[in-house]
Amino acid sequence: MMATRAATGRSRSPALVLAMLLLVYTFNFLDRQILGILVQPIKADLHLSDTQMGLLGGTAFAILYSTLAIPLALIADRTSRSWVITVSLSVWSLFTALCGAATGFWQLFLFRLGVGVGEAGGVAPSYALIADYFPPERRARALGIYSMGIPIGLAMGTLLGAFIATYIDWRAAFVAVGVAGLIIAPIFRWLVRDPVRVAAPVGRAPVSAVFAILAKKPSFWLMAFAASMSSLAGYGLAFWVPSLMIRSYGFDLQTTALYFASLLLVGGASGVFLGGVLADRMGKADRGTYAKIPAFAWMITAPLFVAGFLSPSPVLAWFLFVIPNALNILWLGPLTTAVQHLVPPHMRATASASFLLINNLIGLGVGSFAIGALSDGLTARFGTEALRYSAVVVACFYVLATILAFVAVKPLRKDWVDEPAA
Repeated sequence: MMATRAATGRSRSPALVLAMLLLVYTFNFLDRQILGILVQPIKADLHLSDTQMGLLGGTAFAILYSTLAIPLALIADRTSRSWVITVSLSVWSLFTALCGAATGFWQLFLFRLGVGVGEAGGVAPSYALIADYFPPERRARALGIYSMGIPIGLAMGTLLGAFIATYIDWRAAFVAVGVAGLIIAPIFRWLVRDPVRVAAPVGRAPVSAVFAILAKKPSFWLMAFAASMSSLAGYGLAFWVPSLMIRSYGFDLQTTALYFASLLLVGGASGVFLGGVLADRMGKADRGTYAKIPAFAWMITAPLFVAGFLSPSPVLAWFLFVIPNALNILWLGPLTTAVQHLVPPHMRATASASFLLINNLIGLGVGSFAIGALSDGLTARFGTEALRYSAVVVACFYVLATILAFVAVKPLRKDWVDEPAA
């Protein structure tokens, strides 16, 4: 027996909804990255090590961010996705502002845990809301546009953090971006509503039912671990590259911000959009293309990143970095779309959260900590260049991502669930 879910509010223009989701996602990554550009002043003020900063940059955030994503996605699937996103934005913005009041490692660690709690409810419901508003043939492109919040947010966090820290202090930077997010939250809720959802089975699908479907699909595990290997390298490098520029090339904070932000905007924004466009165009004929596109991208990413980190010239390094900055996040549109099509529509947010659980526990939880710990361990031998060689080691995880994605191509064709008729 089938029943139609009631709408939680009247539907909005898909373009408006996508624009607001992009804005919120931009704040999501702005609040994450601001810590990365402020590593040096925070280390100096609070007397922290690279290992401790690595824990703050990833592990502290990832612990609750990853584990709470699934229960919050279940709430979003059963109630209102837009409401869950609104509350999440408010919570993570509040804790971002509180980071400016931290006086030591553990206080800052707890505030970063709070940021993770808030951001746990932002991404998976957004994926599902986009899937509600956009038809299958336009979905990867829409998710690609949404994912542009990553490079834009990273760039804005870098620029704003450096500017405010230079002219005021690092604490004011956290307060400013946190307050801005709190202002955006009610505006988002006013403009974005859940659409009427298509017919779904009577009763609510328990999380065990979603897990049971995903667990039997090899493509889910292969894509999740491929994305995790990419995220381990990507999140770690995004957090530590600003510090690497300061230590290895002698940049000041503002020069570092301009250098890194230009890489993110030129490379990252173009790459994530291109991934969605390619998947929409090529995925119709072969569903395996949704995994094949990221695989080819990661294959090129690894050697270019390694060459860039070993370059003695910051100018040459910029040109070596710009291409892998595009390719390393090209997976976002294709793989997040593919995960949406491994389950029926009413399970999408929970399926996305399951994918993000694996991706973020490994990527966010390990990436920045691994580079920081390696840097501390190699300092006795390489001095200020220890961070450079730590980045080279972690960049090699893109090779593992490549292999896993290529293996996922064939099972994805079998595991794909086509869109039901309205």
